[in-house]
Order: sequence, then C-alpha cells, then structure tokens
Amino acid sequence: MATVVFVHGTGVREPGFSALLGRVTAGLAAQRDGLRVLPYYWGAAHGATLAAGGASLPPPSGTTRGLGEGPAGPDRSDGTTAAWAVLYDDPYAELALAAAGSGLPVERPPGSVPPQQSFRALLAALAARGDASAAELGPGLARAATDLAAHPLLGPAADALDPADLAVLAARSLTARIVADALDADSPLVPVGATRDAVTDRLAEALGAPPRGTERGLRSYLLRTAGAVASRAVERRRRALTEAAHPAAGDILRYLSRGTAFRDGLRDLIAGLEPPVTVVGHSLGGIIALDTLISAPLPQAGLLVTVGSQGPFLYESGSLPSLEHPAPLPSHVPAWLNLYDPRDLLGHLGAGLFPGRVTDVAVDSGQPFPAAHSAYWTNPAVYRHIVDHLP
Repeated sequence: MATVVFVHGTGVREPGFSALLGRVTAGLAAQRDGLRVLPYYWGAAHGATLAAGGASLPPPSGTTRGLGEGPAGPDRSDGTTAAWAVLYDDPYAELALAAAGSGLPVERPPGSVPPQQSFRALLAALAARGDASAAELGPGLARAATDLAAHPLLGPAADALDPADLAVLAARSLTARIVADALDADSPLVPVGATRDAVTDRLAEALGAPPRGTERGLRSYLLRTAGAVASRAVERRRRALTEAAHPAAGDILRYLSRGTAFRDGLRDLIAGLEPPVTVVGHSLGGIIALDTLISAPLPQAGLLVTVGSQGPFLYESGSLPSLEHPAPLPSHVPAWLNLYDPRDLLGHLGAGLFPGRVTDVAVDSGQPFPAAHSAYWTNPAVYRHIVDHLP
C-alpha cells in the first residue's frame, strides 16, 4: 500500500491539526483509493512555546483599521483579489464607501418603512438559521449577520443603494468577516476563491439579490474603488509572520536553531514504513522534509512534495541547514514536486536552482496573501497534482 506522510506547517496545533489532517486525507482519497496517510505532528513535540508565559513581550499596541491607511493595494489588473484583500482587512470597507455616497438624510413620508428596516429583518432571519448557509467557510455567519444588522453604517448604505446591490454588498461583507476571523484565529484551512465566491452568491440571493449573471453595476464600482483605496492584507498579520511571540514565527526560529529533533522524528517515521512513501510538507513542513531527505538516504521515500514552502529560498540565501549553495542536490533525494500559489509570498521555486531535479507547478487558489498560504488544502488541484506524481 502506498503511504503518504503529511508534515504540517508553522503554527499548527490542536484542534486545527486534526481538522487539517482530515481534510488532507479526504482530499487525497477523493483522487485515489487505497492511500494510507500518516501524520508527522511535530508541533506537539517540537513546536515553539513561550516558556515563561510571554514575559518577554511588550504590551500590545492598538491598531487602527480604516480606509485610506497603509500602503497601496495590489496591482489593479487583479482588482477582484485586491478588493477581497481590502475586505479581509476591514469587512465593512465597501459598506463605508456606499454610506459615504448616501448624501444628506431625506425626510420620509409618514408611515413609510426605511429601507434598512426590512434589510435588517433579512439579516436577522439569516442569523437565525445559524452557520449552515456558509458552512464551507467555517463558523461565524450567524454572528457576522447579527453584527452587520446592528452596524451604524447599514442605514446610510441602504439609503444609497437599491435592495439588490445592498444584498451583494452585505454578502461580501459577511463572507469577508468569516474569512478574516479564520485568519485571525490562525486556521490552517482557508477556502479557495471559487468556494468563497459561491458562498457569497448564495448569501446575496438569500438577502434578496437576483441570481448571478444579472447586472450588478454598483458592485463593479465598489470593486474598482476598494481596490484603489488601500490593501493592508500583507500587513494584516505581520505579528504572525515576524514576531517570536507567535507560534508560526517561533516554530521557524526554533527549527533553524534546534532542528535536529524535528528531522530525527521524521526520519524514524519514514524508516519504519514499507515503500513507496511520499513525503508531503507544507511551508516549514516542506523545509523539514527536504532537510531530512538531504541529510541521509531514505530508500523508502519515492517522492518529495513541498507545498507553499521556503526551502528553495533558504538554500539560495545560504540558510538551509542541510545544504549550502551552490552544492548540488544529493543524488539520493527522490523526485521532487514543488507546488506554489503565485500569490503566496511564502511559496518559492526550485527548478532554477536544481535543474532537472525539481518540478515546479503553480496552483491558483484565487485568494490574496496571506489567505493564499492557507488555501492549498481546500484546492482540489493540489491533490490532483500530488496523486498524478505518486510513485
């Protein structure tokens, strides 16, 4: 029986690890029957912790989240992704833009119902149904809908928009809020763009929008405006990427300084298996897998798969523990498939560094960074490529 050893990335701990492993196992099983998936859960045994409970950390400083702050957004040629990056940073950004165009309040005839009142009722009904309407995105829809119904900008936005456009705007806000909360919680699973868009369309229709394909001119206007205003998605989780207070960064620092135990554990696992073994590593997991296979021959391993990993960059920069540039890749390292998302700033290429030894394959999740770095395992293309290359 072919075996896949899955090596997780930075910052992954329980219960997130079990959810991630379940998704990887199901994704591979959907492509090929009979595969055995074994985890290498290094986070529990070797992952970084704050031994003194965070005594080294200064108190957190407040942050301001609003339009017009931060560096310019991504290239406007990729406006949809840029707009989602803005919304992940501030799920109410488009709501604010619409409210800003509402003009002065208009006196209503006696007995008339303000547009916001009926729309708040739709949001309340959506919240009452729980999270099932956006289950693919994870939990949080009911809370997001309740918060949006009470948001002070909803009234001015409702005055500025027709009901269908308001429904689309609100659906995008709800979707962005759920994904943003998942990013803040360091979820290792973020949906691909196609799933995100399908859920958004479903929520928009539940809030009164016509089916997709009908003209939605205002949404296009907001996409262009939001994409041009600001995108701080890359900055959103600077703490998670650069400060040792966070397990994701702490794991990297710990591995680079005390990585022997990480590699020994993986080597012992692989050595006890019957071939053929495929080693699949995400992010830092890919570095651990690469270093382990470089350090000593493991004839059981017939394929290395790195996903959104920094191994090639560490090698080129002279930081890979097992191999220093320009030394060649040892002949005992098995075939190497390297999957990367072009929008994932933490995914790197290996073919140019090791000609003939690495196959680089792009997989596009439709998500901006940093969501792209966590969206690999909800992308069916990732599993197809892995299974297509299995020994």
